Amino acid sequence: MTVSGRLPIRLRLALAFALALAVVLAALGSFLYLRLGSSLDETIDDGLEARADDVAAAVARRGATAFGTVGVAEPERFFQILEPGGEIVDQTRFLRAEPLLSSDERGRVLREGRLRLERGGVAGVEGRVRLLATAPEEQLVIVVGQSLDDRDEALADLLGDLLLIGPAALLLASLLGYGVATAALRPVDAMRAEAAAVSAAEPGRRLPLPRSRDEISRLGTTLNEMLGRLERALERERRFVADASHELRTPLALLKTELELALRGPRSEAELVEALRSAAGETDRLAQLVEDLLVLARSDEGRLPLRRAPVPARDVLAAVTERFRRRAEAAGRAIAVEAPGELVVAADAVRLEQALGNLVENALRHGRGSIRLVARELEGGVELHVLDDGDGFPPAFLGRAFERFSRAEEARTEGGAGLGLAIAQVIAEAHGGSAHASGRSGGGADVWLTLPRAAPA
Repeated sequence: MTVSGRLPIRLRLALAFALALAVVLAALGSFLYLRLGSSLDETIDDGLEARADDVAAAVARRGATAFGTVGVAEPERFFQILEPGGEIVDQTRFLRAEPLLSSDERGRVLREGRLRLERGGVAGVEGRVRLLATAPEEQLVIVVGQSLDDRDEALADLLGDLLLIGPAALLLASLLGYGVATAALRPVDAMRAEAAAVSAAEPGRRLPLPRSRDEISRLGTTLNEMLGRLERALERERRFVADASHELRTPLALLKTELELALRGPRSEAELVEALRSAAGETDRLAQLVEDLLVLARSDEGRLPLRRAPVPARDVLAAVTERFRRRAEAAGRAIAVEAPGELVVAADAVRLEQALGNLVENALRHGRGSIRLVARELEGGVELHVLDDGDGFPPAFLGRAFERFSRAEEARTEGGAGLGLAIAQVIAEAHGGSAHASGRSGGGADVWLTLPRAAPA
């Protein structure tokens, strides 16, 4: 883990704010320093231009032999008049009797007419100086100059102020940024503390939300909605485990009872066969229940395997009808198929027969009269109906008919785990369809699957 990853987020925000502010202050300070330096240089250059013009005008008025009165002593500004050979014609009195320009520099002035220079020092003047040399007349070179002490001192003062004020401003702004980050993240600390206290033993607890409608408030709202979904999912899992345990307990108890009776004392062959037949029936019930639970578990994980292929709806309904024909005839009930031959669904035939078999199983167990398996065409889909002539669904039960382990009160004494409709629904949804149930106007129940249609094979 990096160092930044170990720092609290409020400190990281304050450091990022301080770094950004430092960059801004440094850029602003550099701009001010350079701008002031440029402005002072322009002022000095303008002054040198004006002074050079004044000296040139004085020379023009007084003539080549009357320069003495031009050289008025000034502490920071000075001038010097040179002949092309380097002889000093006139200069400010405090300058030493040394030419300010070399022979090469004088040659450049005479050729170009103007030359700007900076010197680290001039005899008789302290500090750095700036020079402007002109040649208004080819026989003379006028050099004017000014000390840069005031300019350098002004820039040094500005730099000192920036170095003093900048860190202080940066420190104050960083502390302010840390305080703002702390205040902004205080609701997060409150939500974290509450989240640490949330447990399955205390359902209904939610994270506190700040009054402001900002990103943190929206995050808290989203987390509270997630907690609600988790609570509902946990409640469903608890109910599922409890119901599954209850459903498994009954066949296991019956199986154990049958085996204990078979082992208790001498039993006739017929009694042993009947006990084993009963045990085998309970074993089949357990196997079917485990298979149903496995289908539901795979569906919850999004891993219900499907082998889709174009399947004629009539073939699927006919296969389911043939599977239950003997049971229907034994119960004195008719079972029939009504399906156009051209209807084709995109489905896993085995899973689809399993779902429809559950619907027929419910109709045989809880309904009366004939059972019809009907295929109807929809726009882009197919409906597969299982209809009976019994009492239908109680109105209060329809809203939870497809819930797991859900059974109507009158059906609780007739066996079954209450998983048939739930499995039919998950198989339909795995195919991209849906499951529905309703009562028929003339009496009886209508349960159907809606599936996507496929092109005819």
